[in-house]
Amino acid sequence: MGDHYDAFEISPVPVPGPDAVAPEPFRGIYGMPAFVTIPTSDLAGSLDFWIRGLGFVDLFSIPGRLVHLRRWAFQDVLLVAAPSVPEEAPAISISFSCVLNQIDSLVEACRALRPHSVDGPRDTPWNTRDVEVITPENARIILTAGKPFDPASPEARNLAAVGITPAGAGRDDNEGHA
Repeated sequence: MGDHYDAFEISPVPVPGPDAVAPEPFRGIYGMPAFVTIPTSDLAGSLDFWIRGLGFVDLFSIPGRLVHLRRWAFQDVLLVAAPSVPEEAPAISISFSCVLNQIDSLVEACRALRPHSVDGPRDTPWNTRDVEVITPENARIILTAGKPFDPASPEARNLAAVGITPAGAGRDDNEGHA
């Protein structure tokens, strides 16, 4: 992978696998390295969907103006009051990691709140299972869960073709890292 190296220790994302456990929502305050700002004409309705559908927590709110949402560390969303929202979801999306055993419950929760908001799940050529969710603000959200890494899989061959190979190949402690 050239100049790339294994840096999984800085990420809250667990190693993919059937026993992967999602981290608890992270409530610490930090300088956010990245975040998304989403306008909403209904802060209360948006807050409800993001919490009950997508599993975020209300980190803090400025009544009538802003809600700071978070799931895991570095998964920050700012909902900001706006007079209107786009009529259609844009082509651009934001992706949030989850674990495989969360996919079905997230799909069910989102569909219970907004029946036609979910597309998928679908498996990708880069070894994830993804679900697309269109939120009440017409934001396109991708929930993505890494699948266990199988070195004999087509996904492993796809990754190897672009120079991505598992760190420490052959060591049990790095299984699932691609």
